[in-house]
Amino acid sequence: MHRRTIFLMLAGPALLLADQKKDDDIYDKVRLKLAGDPDVKGGGLEVIVKDGAVTIKGIVRTEKGKAKAEKLAMKIKGVTKVTNEIRVSPTGN
Repeated sequence: MHRRTIFLMLAGPALLLADQKKDDDIYDKVRLKLAGDPDVKGGGLEVIVKDGAVTIKGIVRTEKGKAKAEKLAMKIKGVTKVTNEIRVSPTGN
């Protein structure tokens, strides 16, 4: 019992760092996909990643862009869920 407790105490911070690394990798991949897509043009979108769950916020010009942003994010390895809080504004405001 004590060996397991010690292992968890030592491994705990390493596991947290590994999770943060995964989230950072997911963030980078989602940002690249969104920014490079002609329908989304997502350079101005905010991306938040927590434990593999992605939230996307901001404004796009079309419903197609909004739907595609969610689809692109969901295709990234490690993404468990996408919350799409994007607003559609044809003028971009």
